[in-house]
Amino acid sequence: MLQAVTEMMEGEGPTARQQDVLDAVLRLLVEEGDRLTMTAVARRASCSKETLYKWFGDRDGLLTATVQWQASKVRVPPVDRKGLDLVSLTASLERFASDWLRVISSDTSIALNRVGVVHAGSDKRDLGAIVLERGRFALGRRLKPVLEAGREAGLLEFDDAEEAFRTFFGLVARDVQIRLLLGDRLELTAAGIDGDAARATQQFLALHGAKTGPRAL
Repeated sequence: MLQAVTEMMEGEGPTARQQDVLDAVLRLLVEEGDRLTMTAVARRASCSKETLYKWFGDRDGLLTATVQWQASKVRVPPVDRKGLDLVSLTASLERFASDWLRVISSDTSIALNRVGVVHAGSDKRDLGAIVLERGRFALGRRLKPVLEAGREAGLLEFDDAEEAFRTFFGLVARDVQIRLLLGDRLELTAAGIDGDAARATQQFLALHGAKTGPRAL
């Protein structure tokens, strides 16, 4: 069933009604943390448990869909590999960075990650593994093609796409996520997030930008 949930989320995506359910799950995670139940979700989302089981299979399927729904809010704008230039590459990286910072600083993501950390340190490893696979690893799979396109266009230089992604990820996140998880009430304004995203992108380009100029197409 988890495979079916993944295919639904990565295909046409959840319906509007399913999105309402997933948003209800996120709100409940903020309020109740690990105590979330299918009964509570059905009550909050005003739907039957039978419908939840039909759509998501079980609690793990519902949590998997919820993590993917939250991660989908981080957009990776498509790039034209044939006409890619530094301006469009920079814009794509900045959009990813700003979206990611907005998502991880939301109350829902903080709650989701806190529960995932608790699970990872106990016998209940389900949500921790789900957050890692459908969150961090999935974002890497979505952004690395953009980095590779930049390399093919002669705009970026790196040997390994995963290492390049980890560098960019670290420049964007800095210590923000761990501070939020530990309760630091950072004041992250929209303008501040956009500024941080632009700064991280420029730092990444300083490290991995091509020194010889773009390759002729």
